[in-house]
Amino acid sequence: MTDINKSTESANQAQSAGGDDEKLRHGIEMLFFAYRDFTSDPDEILARDGLGRAHHRVIYFVGRHPGISVAELLSILRITKQSLARVLKEVVDRGLVEQKTGERDRRQRLLYLTDAGIRLEQQLTATQRARVARAYEIAGEEAVAGYMKVLSALRNPS
Repeated sequence: MTDINKSTESANQAQSAGGDDEKLRHGIEMLFFAYRDFTSDPDEILARDGLGRAHHRVIYFVGRHPGISVAELLSILRITKQSLARVLKEVVDRGLVEQKTGERDRRQRLLYLTDAGIRLEQQLTATQRARVARAYEIAGEEAVAGYMKVLSALRNPS
């Protein structure tokens, strides 16, 4: 298995030597590792109930935007209707999300977390909030501002 510390050391040496490709590769590698660790705690919690990351994303964004329409959720997640339908059916059947018909447009399905969904979303997000808060504290305000710029620049325009 690759020694990650050795890989990081060599990337740091290349950075100080001005190796642009190595800097980029190191940044890509760090994103992979950060995402792996960022999702590890919620993954464990979800796995206990036979749920996964797709369920987590739905629960998170429905919790973040109560009353979000299925169409809006599809736009945020950028997944197919078929993929969302499968995941949505599971979280609805498990009593985590409820669907309501839109008042203005009866064709709309609006999504809300149930009390159980709210509790699960809070539990999942708490682990990630703690991880991000710790990282922000270590990095400092200026680095956090730079990090936000980097993440914004990585996103595809909507």
